[in-house]
Amino acid sequence: MSTRDLIGLLVSFGYAFGLLIIAEVIRRWRGYPQDFTRKFVHIGAGMWVFGVLALFENWTIGIIPFATFIVLNFIFYRFRLLAAVDAPDSTPGTVYFALSITILFLIFWRTNSPDDRGYIAAAGTMAMTWGDALAAIIGKRWGRHHYQVGRGRRSFEGSAAMFAASAIAMFLTLLLVPGSALSPQSAPIGAGAALAASVVAALVATVAEGVSPHGTDNLSVPLLAGAVVAGVLAIMR
Repeated sequence: MSTRDLIGLLVSFGYAFGLLIIAEVIRRWRGYPQDFTRKFVHIGAGMWVFGVLALFENWTIGIIPFATFIVLNFIFYRFRLLAAVDAPDSTPGTVYFALSITILFLIFWRTNSPDDRGYIAAAGTMAMTWGDALAAIIGKRWGRHHYQVGRGRRSFEGSAAMFAASAIAMFLTLLLVPGSALSPQSAPIGAGAALAASVVAALVATVAEGVSPHGTDNLSVPLLAGAVVAGVLAIMR
C-alpha cells in the first residue's frame, strides 16, 4: 500500500462518515424529511466514485471503501442506526448500491493499465446516482400518470426524468473521464460513441428501474447500465 493509497482510504472514509453525519444533522436540526436526507446521501456517495478514481494508486486498495460499506450499510439497515438513511419501512437499497458499485469497479477498474475501464464503472454508477434520485424527486412532486409492475408503482414523469438524467450523467462521464487524470491510461471516447452508449444504457436502466422490485433497482440499474455501456463501446470500436 502506497502513501497515496493510505491517504485515499482516510479521505474516503472521512468523506463517507462526514456525509452521514451531515445528513443526520440536517434531519434533526433542520427538520428535513427522511426521503430528502436519503437522496442526499445517495447522490453524495455515488459522486464519490470520481474521488476514488482520483485518489488511489492501486485499484485493489481503492475498492476497500466500497466493499466496507456493504457490511456497514447492512448494519445501519438491520439495526436502523441512522434515521437519515433508513426509515422503519426502508429496503436494503443502500446495501445493494454499495454491492453494485463494488462489483462494477472489481470488473472494470485497473489503475495504471491500458486495460483500465474504470470510466464504465463510474458511468454505471451515475445511472443510479442521478437517474434514480431525480426519478424519485420528479415522480413524487410532478408525477401524474402512473403505471404499476408487481407491487411497484411509478410515474411516467419520473421514468422520463430517470432516462434524461441517466443519459446526461453517463454521457458526460464517458466523454470527460477516459484519457483524463482520472483514467490516464485509457483511450478517449468520441462524442458519437459516448452518446450512443449513454442513450442505450439509459433506456435499459429506465426499464430496469421501472420493473425492479422496490429497492433492488439499486442493484439492477448500475450493473445493467455498466454492462450495456461496455457492450455498446465494444461494438462501436
